[in-house]
Amino acid sequence: MADPTPSTATSSSHAQFAREAGPRGEFVRQPNRFTDRITADGSSGWPAEPGRYRLVWSRACPWAHRAVIVRRLLGLEDAISLATVDPIRDERGWRFTLDPGGRDPVLGIEYLAEAYRATDPDFEGRVTVPCLIDIPTGRVVTNDFPQITLDLSTQWRAFHKPGAPDLYPEDLRAEMDQLMAVIHDDVNNGVYKCGFATTQEAYEAAYDALFRRLDELEERLRHQRYLFGDRLTEADIRLFTTLVRFDAVYHNHFKCNRNKLTEMPVLWAYARDLFQTPGFGDTVDFDHIKRHYYATHDRINPSRIVPKGPDLSGWNTPHGRERLTTRPL
Repeated sequence: MADPTPSTATSSSHAQFAREAGPRGEFVRQPNRFTDRITADGSSGWPAEPGRYRLVWSRACPWAHRAVIVRRLLGLEDAISLATVDPIRDERGWRFTLDPGGRDPVLGIEYLAEAYRATDPDFEGRVTVPCLIDIPTGRVVTNDFPQITLDLSTQWRAFHKPGAPDLYPEDLRAEMDQLMAVIHDDVNNGVYKCGFATTQEAYEAAYDALFRRLDELEERLRHQRYLFGDRLTEADIRLFTTLVRFDAVYHNHFKCNRNKLTEMPVLWAYARDLFQTPGFGDTVDFDHIKRHYYATHDRINPSRIVPKGPDLSGWNTPHGRERLTTRPL
């Protein structure tokens, strides 16, 4: 272990997001500001109603990516429209510069921050994706990314396509919730805790937790196709959106460099299996992913030079995972 002493006095002013820096240099993600829910019966005040809501995402963001995968797998494309922001944020945050005139054609706004402030004029936090916006009012219903996808599975059932997978099956929910929580802490958010740490001690703690968890997942998946046997679930989607970004950005940019995903044979085959499943790889945009991370985190990459690599050709190579036996649950 490297000597952490030189970094113990690091100030939060040196962090990429100063308001999200803890006292020991650890990254502490801000809470989700808007946590209303869209429900099947409308008891929340927001009924599940086709055409009413717009899902805003960035192709670069793993939290938003999972919502788009779930939306695709469940066949909700016609029920919930999609807005895509530019991968490069400026000082005002996520921009709709990919659309003609630099405005979202449905919401009529230039910046996602406009919808945030229309909902809460006093909002001063970091504007995040994904979020679901009520089209008639232009207000943000929710940016609670863990709940958004679960609600797409449970509250929008009336609008699922025939044969849609059950991504959050009742008989697995307790075990899924437990596993998804540790994957979030150590892997999904763990890579950010590595990348945004401002002390050696905080970085190494996050690094150790990340690779300890990845090693455990490598063993869990050695003899079963998915995290829960032969059943594709929300847990796989949440893990995938981190794995697919691992070699492109997290290994180098966030210093998660014990080894690459391509050097973890089970997780690499598992990630390729998912990538080659409709709804997964066809929603991945490595250009947006790399440009976002390398060109917007100026504290980490002041030059904003975007690496040309890695070689992406391996994502479509055979994986052999379909032959795995199922582990009893």
